[in-house]
Order: sequence, then C-alpha cells, then structure tokens
Amino acid sequence: MHFKYPKKEKLCSKILIGKLFENSNRIRKYPLTLLWISDELPAQVPVQSAISVSKKRFRKAVTRILLKRRIREAFRLNKNDLYEQLMSYNKQVALMIIYQSNDILPYANIEKSMKILFTDLSHKLSLLDNSH
Repeated sequence: MHFKYPKKEKLCSKILIGKLFENSNRIRKYPLTLLWISDELPAQVPVQSAISVSKKRFRKAVTRILLKRRIREAFRLNKNDLYEQLMSYNKQVALMIIYQSNDILPYANIEKSMKILFTDLSHKLSLLDNSH
C-alpha cells in the first residue's frame, strides 16, 4: 500500500487530456465528475490523473487551490484498491477529476464522492474485462 502521489502519476499529456474531453466515459457523483479512458499511458503506472476546478465558478486562485488540494488528498488516500484492480487486469487508465459544485464543500463530502466514483469505476472496468 502506498499513499504517495508522484509526478509520473500526474496526467500532463495534452494529447491524452484532449482524448479525455473528446471521447471519454463519465461518472458523476456530486460534487465530482470523473472522466476516464482506458489507454496506453506514457509512464508505467496504472493511473495518471488530473484535477480541474473551474475558474468561472471560483474566481480566486486561493479557493481553487484549496479545492484541488482536497480532491488530491481524497484521491491519494483512496486510490489503492483501484490500483490493485488495474494491476490485476494489466490495464492503464487516464482520469480527469472535475469539481462541479458552486460551493466550497468540506473534505468529508469530497472524499465520500471520490470513494463512490472509484467503486463505480472499478465496477465498469471489471465489466470491460469480463467482456473481452
């Protein structure tokens, strides 16, 4: 079990980010939306992720950074089950986590939503793996 969030797990590829917005699968659980594609990633990690908080909704950078930190922490602490499943299927996934609320929600709400998103994603990935 590792709780780190190293650079190689961060999604930086503009091509992959473009693919995520064009033809990705979506899972919504207020206040988060998860865009994901199962794709070959440049790094040898099961998941690469990016986090987005709208500048239109939150004009102040301080607020956006606060929300990104909360999302990143929820991701970091809850990613292990997802990682184990992806390693067992020998798959790689690119994720984009988007904050959808107009309010600054507490960490507990964000973490609860993240856990549900990961459960749904695991379920969908297992269905994909069983169909092949």
